[in-house]
Amino acid sequence: MRERRFIAACVQMRSGRELGANRDAAVAGVREGAGRGAAYIQTPEMTSLVERSRERLFERVTTEDQDATLASLRQTARDTGAMVHIGSIAVRSGDKIANRAYLIGADGEILASYDKLHLFDVDLPSGERWRESATYTSGACAVVVATPWAMLGLTICYDIRFPALYRSLAEAGAEILTAPACFTRQTGEAHWHILQRARAIETGAFLISAAQGGVHEDGRETFGHSLIVDPWGRVLADAGGSEPGVLLAEIDLTQVADARARIPALQHQRAFTVERIGPQVRAAQ
Repeated sequence: MRERRFIAACVQMRSGRELGANRDAAVAGVREGAGRGAAYIQTPEMTSLVERSRERLFERVTTEDQDATLASLRQTARDTGAMVHIGSIAVRSGDKIANRAYLIGADGEILASYDKLHLFDVDLPSGERWRESATYTSGACAVVVATPWAMLGLTICYDIRFPALYRSLAEAGAEILTAPACFTRQTGEAHWHILQRARAIETGAFLISAAQGGVHEDGRETFGHSLIVDPWGRVLADAGGSEPGVLLAEIDLTQVADARARIPALQHQRAFTVERIGPQVRAAQ
């Protein structure tokens, strides 16, 4: 029988351009979380490198089997006996880069990986322009993986805006959902907490999301506020700002069944069609 209670930790980071410094910060955060009793420890999206320059990114990124951050965190999992979830690192994938998450068991073995499905291509009112698709290749498969406590669903950052993904993960058995992120400050201030709580409420699942925070060396500014949210939408832990650090919360998985019994929305989904009534809008010539 699976254990139904454990301590989860989020490592909030401010990754920069130096791979070694970022790796050391991630290892230190994981070790701190494990030392404080966490059995599952998550780092943010782009743990190993935050770099908006495509040229510089390609100069630093390697293949999965050569990635020093992945190797170091696998060893850290062995050393601490904790499950380590790398929110994502950039790894070479053909002529582009994969934004890839890894779930590493307490023995250091890779249990699962996941490539970010939805790429952030937007023009923000602040003048910021992001075209992740110019550099990254998107994933094609959602991932749910068994842990000692429950099934866990893997997502990354911008995925949080696509509720059908989270419903599908929950319907596939996930009781814990994850969305490690490198969320921009502007969009984070407007939407981060709302989106995290909404996905937890809609699915009756825990939502665990480690985040990048602060002003990075490449000039971007991220929101921080790593979060752990329970299945009723209550925030169990919030980093409270953008400073690096480690936050923890107890995960009691009996709350999943309770929330889903009180609001059985997963059982009530119905197929439907959309009927459009009114004049047809002709496409511009």
